[in-house]
Amino acid sequence: MKPEDIDDLRQLVEFLKENQVAEFDLDRGDLKIRLKFSQPEPPAIAGIAHVLAGTPALASQMVMGAPVAAPIASVSAGAAQPAPEPDAGLHLIKSPIVGTYYGSPSPGAPSFVSPGDHVDKGQVVCIIEAMKLMNEIESDVAGEIVKCLVTNGQPIEFGQPLFAIRTA
Repeated sequence: MKPEDIDDLRQLVEFLKENQVAEFDLDRGDLKIRLKFSQPEPPAIAGIAHVLAGTPALASQMVMGAPVAAPIASVSAGAAQPAPEPDAGLHLIKSPIVGTYYGSPSPGAPSFVSPGDHVDKGQVVCIIEAMKLMNEIESDVAGEIVKCLVTNGQPIEFGQPLFAIRTA
């Protein structure tokens, strides 16, 4: 890369930051640039401050063909440990296909399962419609349904969690 190209790239990065662009791809023949800026997350617990580190030098911010993330430093001097997740240890039933979620066999019919219900391995827990086909999704473990993580008629992605189950 020529020095004048680096100056142009530096100006482009500043422009992207000012306009809060999260990702940028450039593909010109043999030159490929992919920039991805991480967005700061709000603090999860009051009293713990998260501080964004100052913008590092451009050379350490840019990686050709790889995601770029701004480092985040957290102030942890004497900070309390976060409370354990109440859902930790739950098994997730994930969608094996892309489609539309339905919690019951037909409109107006009772749901296959609800929070608090016990399910057995192989029991149908919902239907995902894909290309006009109704696909029954079965539980891959036995246990108690703790949460339904989707709503009726919601579009579902491959691998998206559908249910949280406390295994027996």
